[in-house]
Amino acid sequence: MWKRIAAIAFIFLCTSAAWLILGGTILMRTDSLESRLRGRVQSVWGVAQTQEQPVAEYDVTSIDKRTLPPTSSDIEAGLRLEYRQKGLLWYSAYKVAFRGDYEFRNTTPAKQTLRLVLPLPAAQAIYDDLQFVVDGTPRTPLIDKQRAYVPLDAEPDQTLKLHVSYRSQGLDSWRYSFGQDVNPVSNFHLRMTTDFRDIDFPDNTLAPAEKKEIAGGWQLDWNYRNLLSGYEIALAMPEKLQPGPLASQISFFAPVSLFFFFFVLLLITTLRHIDLHPINYFFLAGAFFAFHLLLAYLVDHVDIWIAFLTAAAVSVFLVISYLRLVAGMNGALREAATAQVLYLVLFSLAFFFKGFTGLAITIGAVVTLFVAMRTTGRIRWSERLAPR
Repeated sequence: MWKRIAAIAFIFLCTSAAWLILGGTILMRTDSLESRLRGRVQSVWGVAQTQEQPVAEYDVTSIDKRTLPPTSSDIEAGLRLEYRQKGLLWYSAYKVAFRGDYEFRNTTPAKQTLRLVLPLPAAQAIYDDLQFVVDGTPRTPLIDKQRAYVPLDAEPDQTLKLHVSYRSQGLDSWRYSFGQDVNPVSNFHLRMTTDFRDIDFPDNTLAPAEKKEIAGGWQLDWNYRNLLSGYEIALAMPEKLQPGPLASQISFFAPVSLFFFFFVLLLITTLRHIDLHPINYFFLAGAFFAFHLLLAYLVDHVDIWIAFLTAAAVSVFLVISYLRLVAGMNGALREAATAQVLYLVLFSLAFFFKGFTGLAITIGAVVTLFVAMRTTGRIRWSERLAPR
């Protein structure tokens, strides 16, 4: 009996090594392609965007430039999420419709030639229907590197109204910045709308003052009358379930699933006096490995849920059809199939729900221990495991 257990342990260790190799292979495939694939996505969709607030710029001397911040800002940013998949990864792409109404006041005692400057969020991006309207008059902006601006004269204490709008797109996050370092902000309002519900605000950013659910998403409002801050306003796009990292995590976890399955199967066969040879355990381990192998290479071509269900169905079929051929297993077939669904399918399914994986595995382990202790509490193991 103990030689049989040692042989089963050897099969378990060999299969675990194969899973580690498979998981490492998936990670290498994912990491080696990530930078190249991200570059391809960025070439189409652009990069993460940071829209800096516009300023009114004027020259004091030929080398000395001064800026005036807006005295009021009323901004809208509509974000629409559009996922893009490349290889084993999903990228959180989005489209943004930006509109801003600003007021500037010439606080200098002299007439100035002001340049109303809108810093563009990113050089690697597209800007469709870019509009500049000053005091109700459309103006064609000049482009200087990553800035769009219009020059005009302003009398002392004169107020200028600037309307800007455009449509663009990017990846991962959208930000609104008040400039570098700490800056004063007056009469500020930003309304951000999304067509997705899973929202997240990055660290060291300003949280919205108001949140309101709308059809399919959120309406977020930031309101400040007099603010002094170096923080930005930012929203991170929700990430979709990543097929590559998920498949690798499930593969690395697979030895735990197989351990529980072998443990339950060993109890069943011992209690029912069913003779399973270590070679039988070898084929069962292969059926378990088939699940992860199919999952690893199906996620390249089909949806992650379709890949998961297909791999699970194939693995369960292999185990059940094989055990039906093993002499004396018909009576314990239901218990073995239930154990595989629990420890292979459901344990792997727990990885789809972030934050609950460890809890699900712990509950499964405790329940397994309880059932095993209840069903074997009256067994005399010295007699049951004695050589026959």
